[in-house]
Amino acid sequence: MRGRAIKLSVPRRLVCDLMRFSIGVPRVTVQRQMNLDPLQRARIAQTSRPSWTALFLKGYALLCRETPEFRRAYVKLPRPQLYEYPESVASIAHEREHDGERVVLLSKIKSPERLPIPELAALIDAARSRPVAEIKEFRRALKIARMPGPIRWLLMWLGLNLGARRAHYFGTFQLSVYSGLGAESLNPLTPLTTLFNYGPIAADGTVTVRIHYDHRVMDGANVARALERFEAILNGDVAQEVLGLSQDEAVHTPLLSRKTT
Repeated sequence: MRGRAIKLSVPRRLVCDLMRFSIGVPRVTVQRQMNLDPLQRARIAQTSRPSWTALFLKGYALLCRETPEFRRAYVKLPRPQLYEYPESVASIAHEREHDGERVVLLSKIKSPERLPIPELAALIDAARSRPVAEIKEFRRALKIARMPGPIRWLLMWLGLNLGARRAHYFGTFQLSVYSGLGAESLNPLTPLTTLFNYGPIAADGTVTVRIHYDHRVMDGANVARALERFEAILNGDVAQEVLGLSQDEAVHTPLLSRKTT
């Protein structure tokens, strides 16, 4: 039975290259069933509800700020060692359409722990909706994917193993989630130290959250404690910031009304 050969598209080559460097990472997964009812109620109370992606991203960035292991990476240059970054750089997976094909591209947000939730939401929305050619990270990734294989692999290997440049090119952690489609990924791959994702969020605020981590950098007990702390941050600091959004809106609305009268 004869089929047909299909040439790898540029974005598909990009995914293949990422998997080439991800497959060698000794990755382990720890998950926790969370109850995010306080955050759920804070979100529902808003006129303009922030996306769950932005809320989880802010919470995870705050977790990384107080947990040094989550800002470390295993690198091989100039010798095998751990490299710790002062701040986080989030790498977020987006499904976009490019040349008639649905493809996965990665955008980055530097120091997400410092940004307010509405700004995070705006950056995520821009990466999801603006033309692919307008997003710097997308353009650079597609440009590299057009290069011959040996050159691509050398550039990626150097980028992943030069500690000072790794976060700039790849980020320090990755977020990849399909919960909006009613599904969740059980074994995602990434060359980064951690990747976190979450499943569909129930009406009572319960949700399964997973952290997939590089065992060379940390151990399972670290991640289990971090997940517990992650839940507390989401229901604490993040929920409080969400509640503050309505207060900010109430303050700005009278000012806007006076300007229009």
